[in-house]
Amino acid sequence: MKPILFFSEIRNKDVSKVGGKNASLGEMYSKLKTKGIRVPDGFALTSESYDYLIRENKLDKEIKKILKNLNTKNIKGLREKGKKIRKLILNSKIPEKLKIEILAGYKKLCKEYGKETRVAVRSSATAEDLPDASFAGQQESYLNVKGEKELLKAIVECYASLFTDRAISYRYDKGFDQFSVKLSIGVQKMVRSDISCSGVMFTLDPNTGFRKVVCIEASYGLGEYVVKGIVKPDSFFVFKPTGKVIKKELGSKETKLVFGKTGTKHEIVKLKDKSKFVLTEKELEELTGYAIKIEEHYKKPMDIEFAKDGIDKKLYIVQARPETVHARKKEIEKYILLEKTNELVEGISVGRKVTSGKVHIIKNINQIEKFKHGEILVARQTNPDWEPIMKMASGIITEQGGSTSHASIVSRELGVPCIVGAQNAMKKLKNGKEVTIDCTSSKGIVWNGKLNYKIKKINIEKLPKTKTKVMFILGTPEEAFDLAFLHPEGIGLARIEYIITNWIKMHPLYAIEKKKQKFYIQKLAEGIGMLAASVYPHQIIVRFSDFKTNEYRNLPGGKKYEPLENNPMLGWRGASRYSDEKFKPAFLLECEAIKKVRGEMGLKNVDVMIPFCRTIKEAKNVLKILNEVNLMKHASAKQIMSSSQRKQTKLKVYVMAEIPSNIILAEEFAKLFDGFSIGSNDLTQLTLGMDRDNSTLDFDERNEAVKKLISNLIKIAHKYKKPVGICGQAPSKYSEYAKFLLDNKIDSISVNPDVFLETKLRVANLEK
Repeated sequence: MKPILFFSEIRNKDVSKVGGKNASLGEMYSKLKTKGIRVPDGFALTSESYDYLIRENKLDKEIKKILKNLNTKNIKGLREKGKKIRKLILNSKIPEKLKIEILAGYKKLCKEYGKETRVAVRSSATAEDLPDASFAGQQESYLNVKGEKELLKAIVECYASLFTDRAISYRYDKGFDQFSVKLSIGVQKMVRSDISCSGVMFTLDPNTGFRKVVCIEASYGLGEYVVKGIVKPDSFFVFKPTGKVIKKELGSKETKLVFGKTGTKHEIVKLKDKSKFVLTEKELEELTGYAIKIEEHYKKPMDIEFAKDGIDKKLYIVQARPETVHARKKEIEKYILLEKTNELVEGISVGRKVTSGKVHIIKNINQIEKFKHGEILVARQTNPDWEPIMKMASGIITEQGGSTSHASIVSRELGVPCIVGAQNAMKKLKNGKEVTIDCTSSKGIVWNGKLNYKIKKINIEKLPKTKTKVMFILGTPEEAFDLAFLHPEGIGLARIEYIITNWIKMHPLYAIEKKKQKFYIQKLAEGIGMLAASVYPHQIIVRFSDFKTNEYRNLPGGKKYEPLENNPMLGWRGASRYSDEKFKPAFLLECEAIKKVRGEMGLKNVDVMIPFCRTIKEAKNVLKILNEVNLMKHASAKQIMSSSQRKQTKLKVYVMAEIPSNIILAEEFAKLFDGFSIGSNDLTQLTLGMDRDNSTLDFDERNEAVKKLISNLIKIAHKYKKPVGICGQAPSKYSEYAKFLLDNKIDSISVNPDVFLETKLRVANLEK
């Protein structure tokens, strides 16, 4: 028997000896140090050491006797059995031979890092971190363990934690024999993140499975509070292809876990520190580099824990395990809510599903025996002890935590819809009340009552390929990563009005008045960045704002800057605004956001589009502004590109073809712009002199006059080698309209995501 192995002696294949957690630490310590990834040194007590302790203390028969007739649905019985087994192990003694080996290993660590080195003592089950079972948090960890006596005590407590109630229940549900799972223990030098920060990162978006981002969450102090959902951490999305941050959100970070004399203690975060991000852009890029290298090494999506040392200021990887939810999906379920009532609570959504049930508020672990199957669990936060009832819940709501917290991870694995960070949920929701949890977007909402919904199943392996590009019309960044699995060939119309209304929530000129230009640009850039990342490297055409005056007036601060118009549809909108001295400062904010996305974020797949451009004069005025702000020549200053690369990444400027004048003067517009996008609704309205919102009129995009204009535009545009797309629902509604467009050699068709699949299939069939 080899009772302990140092990380340098361990590889990923040694799961049966040292468990998944320690095998992964050994693999990274041995193989990834040469790639610049820092992993603190340590050693593992092998599974043979666990067998030796059980055998020498004659505990195996007693444990089997206690577990006889196990029923995990009987919460009270489960707790009694777990308590008896843990007591047996806690009263056992570490055999002398094993003790000598442990202390020799600890002395070696102390020699490397200093006298009485502080260590983390972590459990690592031999069935842990498998592709279909994470075993996350099933056993205990002990932090800031210092000295031989404390180390031996923590090791025995770790062994006892193999039989926590949640671990017994989890093994039973996953079909593991209670005695086939052994326990290894990792003893690892602690990183001084207690005086800095730590967190979790996934090499995909944990909510949607989108593979092109690294999701990072971090907070002050030791990482336990992030993992357990006790704090709302800072959160970041970093785009893998560019290594740049595309979205960041400041967490509340109210408390932190720090070192005590021994063990850990709770501290309040200072007010000045709460308002700062815990990680710099440079550190986020470094962590992303680590994440990508780890994912490439393991050849699968990974769930990684990291810590920043407050003394040497360096970042360390302290754990890595396979992501177990999205990695194996081949079919997507799309949940669609069919009705809405009044909103009760909102938070961060986990798992894109809808569910209903009766609220059951649980304030502490002693109340879990009362929880019934199918109820909605509402709590401050959850931890691994709650898992026996989490699997019984139809939905979960917690007041605290982020998208990498315990509640989030476990609910994803269980397939249970969950909302975390739902402030005051325990006050706003009442026991026994019927509610609906709506997790269909990144914002999770609790609606009053039981609501109807439907489920649409899509096999992501059977989507056809088409010669004509089928693209999205999209403006909600929260949906972008969810929809990426449909593999659109880009976004032909990216609307920014939603971002302004729901993310920025103010009129642009009011933002300037309040000196919030930086905020306006940052949020607009983040929204566009998420849209662009979701289809990268395919093109996304961002339409500059096309609010009408009545819509702008509804924004906070809008009434001061917007005139009253009798007919806003035909009024001060689109291109006419951008060069108007009254609105030009607002337009420049949009230009700066585009520069930020293309430059700082490196998303060169972003192009822009001018809407409602009535005249050649308006067109030239807007293009002059784009030249003045260097947007049309814009590229990252750090990038050295060849002439062909510059041509490929140079910003393209399109114009909407939605006014008859755009087509009558198509040759002139084609000389100015890089392409056209047909806005079929406005084009029909203005061609036929018909209010598109008037239901009594025969509004029909198939009218011959409209089709003739479209045919003419495509011919002229192609003469100048300029592409033409169409943005509208007619190709998805009418097969003959799609055929008409294909016959005229349209370059792309953009539709709303809900009809994307049927449009794609229709185009594929017509092209045969």
